[in-house]
Amino acid sequence: MYYSIRHVTRFYYSAPISESVMEVRMRPRNEGFQRCLSFTLLTDPPARILSYRDSLGNTVHHFDIPGRHTQLTITTEALVEIQPPPPLPDALSEGAWNDLDALVADGDYWDMLMPSHFACPTSLLQDLSRELHLQRRDDPLKVLRELNTAIHQTFAYVPQSTRVDSPIDEALKARQGVCQDFAHIMIALVRGLRIPCRYVSGYLFHRVEDHDRSAEDATHAWIEALLPELGWVGFDPTNDLVAGDRHIRVAIGRDYADVPPTRGVFKGSAESTLSVAVQVLPTDRPPPEEDLLPATDWSPPDNAEQGRQQQQQ
Repeated sequence: MYYSIRHVTRFYYSAPISESVMEVRMRPRNEGFQRCLSFTLLTDPPARILSYRDSLGNTVHHFDIPGRHTQLTITTEALVEIQPPPPLPDALSEGAWNDLDALVADGDYWDMLMPSHFACPTSLLQDLSRELHLQRRDDPLKVLRELNTAIHQTFAYVPQSTRVDSPIDEALKARQGVCQDFAHIMIALVRGLRIPCRYVSGYLFHRVEDHDRSAEDATHAWIEALLPELGWVGFDPTNDLVAGDRHIRVAIGRDYADVPPTRGVFKGSAESTLSVAVQVLPTDRPPPEEDLLPATDWSPPDNAEQGRQQQQQ
């Protein structure tokens, strides 16, 4: 399946500013069942755009606009091919919990096991864990499937009900939120079971017949958990889905703080507002060979101004 993605981000400033410095994480990853065949990033005002790959293999573009401006527009376009992943088994083999513990002991998964900025244990999270009777039973795959469904059923999806910097307790208390909140809640619960778990930022192609409740015109977020026999498996608690060929992966991290689509600062005395438009469309057009990009393999910067980030809906 081929998808074309167009993502437009526009910052408005209430007064002229003298400089913008920005990081962008919008290039789809190129690995496994997903290939990023082409990607472009343009800015207005124009800027010289540089890029690097962080420690988790995410592509980070960054630029500096030193002149005076009252608006900044970032436009990205991508062409992605995704092959359907093989279906998951009904259950893992007997002894899967022991196999998981051995897998974790032999690997470097510390960052995806420990609490992180947004995915951290709280008293309200522990209350939810007890309410859902969450524990190591049956096999890890079955527990994760049931937890994915439970979060979907327990929490209402309400756009704009939380902020980009909301702690999980806001969604836990109100029993509502957006995909970013549900991903953080599930990550914190899964790590409590000593299963490595990470945050995935990306896009979801929406189909009417699938009745997805996440926003069609925004970025999306879900989680991936490490399982024996299967490796990293994606779960989408917002839509009660196992991540498949409609989920387009852009960046992975411990939580949203590692992978915001945009993060930056500006110099000047002004207020900023943000608007975002996302369009994901299927396309049957095979890409020309010259559009193919080289494959990539699988330290997040800390300096962030929350007002210049976009929440994942």
